Amino acid sequence: MYIESALNVQVANWSVLYTKLHNFHWYVKGPLFFTLHPKFEELYNEASTVVDDFAERILAIGGKPVASFEAFRKIATIEEAKSGLTAEEMVSTLISDYKQMVNELNKLIKLADDEKDYGTADMATTLVESVEKTVWMLSALVSVPVAH
Repeated sequence: MYIESALNVQVANWSVLYTKLHNFHWYVKGPLFFTLHPKFEELYNEASTVVDDFAERILAIGGKPVASFEAFRKIATIEEAKSGLTAEEMVSTLISDYKQMVNELNKLIKLADDEKDYGTADMATTLVESVEKTVWMLSALVSVPVAH
């Protein structure tokens, strides 16, 4: 089932992102600390909700969500956090990750529409709006162009 596979990529990506955001939350240093420390916490809480929502959608359509770090690493299209990044590098990494997820969410929307799975399409569409806003806000923080 193509939709189940595409949804599982989302579960994997958001699970990797959740862990990456915790890493960044714990290790951010410098003048952006007081801005980024709570922002990273907000973002990892959001990622946790997204993982749960997509996993439950997979179950609702009769599929099986991936549920192990090994499975996440095999199918995720974003990478785990690298150590020793500056605050600005952390933000730039997240901008790239979120842009990647927007691209994949847009593919999921098209796939879901083609298969008349409007529930999945609606979930992904709503999330795209939120992720694009996150890209814009993070880009404004480090003056990175927002273009996709």
